[in-house]
Amino acid sequence: MDVSTTLWVLTIVGLAALIAVDFFIGRKPHDVSIKEAGIWTIVWIVLAGLFGLGLLVFGGGQPAGEFFAGFITEKSLSVDNLFVFVLIMAKFSVPSQYQQRVLLIGVLIALVLRAIFIAAGAAILASFAWVFYIFGAFLIYTAWKLIQEARADEPEEDWEENKLLKAAEKRFGVADRYHGTKLWIEQNGKRVMTPMLVVMLAIGTTDVLFALDSIPAIFGLTQDPYIVFTANAFALMGLRQLYFLIGGLLRKLVHLSYGLSVILGFIGVKLVLHALHESGVHVPEISIPVSLGVICAVLIVTTITSLMASKKQAAAEAARQETEGTPKDSIEA
Repeated sequence: MDVSTTLWVLTIVGLAALIAVDFFIGRKPHDVSIKEAGIWTIVWIVLAGLFGLGLLVFGGGQPAGEFFAGFITEKSLSVDNLFVFVLIMAKFSVPSQYQQRVLLIGVLIALVLRAIFIAAGAAILASFAWVFYIFGAFLIYTAWKLIQEARADEPEEDWEENKLLKAAEKRFGVADRYHGTKLWIEQNGKRVMTPMLVVMLAIGTTDVLFALDSIPAIFGLTQDPYIVFTANAFALMGLRQLYFLIGGLLRKLVHLSYGLSVILGFIGVKLVLHALHESGVHVPEISIPVSLGVICAVLIVTTITSLMASKKQAAAEAARQETEGTPKDSIEA
């Protein structure tokens, strides 16, 4: 898809305007209700759908199909990010009324870092076609690691700060408590960071780790930097509302890792086939409609089986407690 500089500028300005509106509406710290989160989640999904339809009208079926496949893939992978975001919020004891501000700025940091990753990835792929082999192998390996982690007896329940974050805290210092939405304060004659800024940096920089598999994954669906960037942008910008909407349901998505591993493995195979095709080997390539169908089917099946398994597990736990004669008050507690 031939994208002019003017279109790039208009797209970035439009996204910035949407972010500004989102920030202006939620500028006052408050607890986000399920209704508010649900409305804004629908708004961002509708906006992504309208953008995809615009690509269909002005660019054709191929770009639109690539965008929707990329958007759904990035959205599903971003749900996995929410598990870590929950751990980060708990580790820093972020007050509930400040969590939406933390996520907004944290996601913006993540979007900027991903844009850098996308630009670098596009430049590398344009110059070295053999990188497709590396991306494909890495996604297949990541898929296998996800399965191994999902089968582990003791899931990881802790989060550790990355080295960059530790260095920033050591260099500037951190206040001992939150000061509203302030990012910097004067303490003992020295300008120090507040926990608010630290947790924002934690959200943004931690997302880079997730980008290591999500960026190669979307490049497996399209090599168009414009589509890669916009799909990532729309997936990330709705992540804040999704956090509040399904935060309580995350633990019920017990098969999510299996579903994501299937998607990543599938895209990894697609990348390897594409690399072989580029090398002159006559192998079948997986089309975008097939990719979109597989991704949607896997997510639907994963969601259904997760909810069924969670319901069965809850029923078994209730039966066990009843058998052991656990007092009702203890069960409710």
